[in-house]
Amino acid sequence: MRDEEKDQQVRPGWLRLALGALSGALAGFTALAVAELVAAAVRPQSSPVIAVGGASIDATPAAVKDWAIRHFGTDDKLVLQLGILTVLTVLALVLGVLAVRFRRAGAAGVLLFGAVGAAAAVGRPDSIGLADVLPSVVGAFTGALLLYVLTGRLTTVRRPPASRHEEVPEEAGAGLPASAGWDRRGFVLMAASAAAASAVVGGAGRSLNASRGQDAVASRDKVVLPRPGSPAEPVPARAALRVPGISPFTTPNSSFYRVDTALVVPKVDATTWRLRVHGKGVLRAATYSFDDLLRRELIERDITLTCVSNEVGGPYMGNARWIGVRLADLLAECGVEPPSRGGRADQLVARSVDGMTIGSPVEDLMDGRDALLALGMNGEPLPFAHGFPVRMVVPGLYGFVSACKWIEDIELTTFDAYDPYWVKRGWARRAPIKTASRIDTPKPFARPDAGTVMVAGVAWAQHRGIDKVEVRVDDGPWQQAHLAAEDTRDTWRQWSFPWRATPGSHTLTVRATDRTGTVQTDRRTRTIPDGASGWHSVVVTVD
Repeated sequence: MRDEEKDQQVRPGWLRLALGALSGALAGFTALAVAELVAAAVRPQSSPVIAVGGASIDATPAAVKDWAIRHFGTDDKLVLQLGILTVLTVLALVLGVLAVRFRRAGAAGVLLFGAVGAAAAVGRPDSIGLADVLPSVVGAFTGALLLYVLTGRLTTVRRPPASRHEEVPEEAGAGLPASAGWDRRGFVLMAASAAAASAVVGGAGRSLNASRGQDAVASRDKVVLPRPGSPAEPVPARAALRVPGISPFTTPNSSFYRVDTALVVPKVDATTWRLRVHGKGVLRAATYSFDDLLRRELIERDITLTCVSNEVGGPYMGNARWIGVRLADLLAECGVEPPSRGGRADQLVARSVDGMTIGSPVEDLMDGRDALLALGMNGEPLPFAHGFPVRMVVPGLYGFVSACKWIEDIELTTFDAYDPYWVKRGWARRAPIKTASRIDTPKPFARPDAGTVMVAGVAWAQHRGIDKVEVRVDDGPWQQAHLAAEDTRDTWRQWSFPWRATPGSHTLTVRATDRTGTVQTDRRTRTIPDGASGWHSVVVTVD
């Protein structure tokens, strides 16, 4: 057989396989677009990508989550969603190729992934029931139907019959002789129409999903925070050092770190929001509206928050001025007593609107510290990403045991009776923030000029306070740094050290001592289960 004839036989088969893969991709795109539109009618969290992403986060081992936060930071959720879409794209391509020969099997594969999305959606802690399965089911059915019809255009063949009565079977598949044909015109028209329609449907779905939170946005815009009955003291003028490169004393809302499991930031309407307080040792269960909290005496405090996923020298901490209701007062009104005074509950479980559960020691919440149900942050209502309308803020505890955002339920219970979300995944039940410090400037691998180089950063030991910071150059002696004025013991403290830098490579190390006399340990530990520890060091080369 001549080479030209071989090419004519092979080329149509490979072309059909390539077009089959394209059909799979179009079917997957259509399924997701339709699901997005249906999710706009149900709720954004029921979208299959969001539901599967949330289920993936829940099933991911703590060490892997910690790795993702360490390497991707606050972009970890975007990376997860892109990863899911990449996997779905590859699977869609494979199903498309499969459907060229086995149309029903390919379509069934699309339906199977729809079932996975539906199961993930209805299995979420914040699921509203069977309605959550609709986006995945409707999207998968649409995608399966499109794949079946598109590949039908590829598998329907027409060749000149050997006789007037000879017919060619429908399911001929790829690799037929060059004389075989397939419905090119029909395939191109249908594929182009599906792509255009899916783009419109997907865009409409995203637009409608974005508009669903307009009531919440309007409710936030109307909030006017009252003057606090107990305002924060002015930040001392010398609390903020004028050293280029050091973290600002007060972290702007736009720069404040965000570490949580919510792939879609909940947008809660403050006018319909309610907080329920109940459980063991609660003599008077109560439900509060947002206006109920606004009418109470509010307190204003500067408090530094730290995420337990913060590695030594990491960025996941920030200092803000919070305004809210003293949580201990609210609990006392409900008849709650701390364990030290005979209270029946030693754990407060806070539940978020997205199903997150966070457990805090009742004793710590009622020991006199300024534990808050925060309504405002740096002079404005809480941003949605940081918990609007209400969140918990507790000085001295890592966020995973205290900082419940979008809170809607408080249950008093015991540590023996209930394990909240992170405890089930290997993290500690109790997690006071460890004494730590960080070098902000110079940055690692910086190349400063010889002479006086200002080394500066922050140190923190919330609810204990920082009394001393020391810096070591290479293996030399520890030298005391200059401490900025302290705002409160619940905020971080800036420090600086004028270093007479000499040419060459040098290692700078910092350590802090808190008000109890505890010196920051040099023992390196992972963030799991109760926070990282160790001294922070940077290596620089002096020119």
